[in-house]
Amino acid sequence: MKLELYGTARCPYTREIREWLEWNRREFEEYDVEADPQARSRMRALAADQRTVPLLIEDGKVIQVGWQGRGCIVE
Repeated sequence: MKLELYGTARCPYTREIREWLEWNRREFEEYDVEADPQARSRMRALAADQRTVPLLIEDGKVIQVGWQGRGCIVE
């Protein structure tokens, strides 16, 4: 099972979901979509052009958008 977290350094909700994943000892790959244009393109392709982070993907499928009902918009 592959877990991917797409987010940004400036988004507090990305930080919160990262901390939650680490607390629950979940292994994941993290991508900063503002710093990495290729990661942004992958995120949009996987999530039907989604622009809200954090975005959690498991085995190529979106399992969560935002964190606890909140998120940040990426342009």
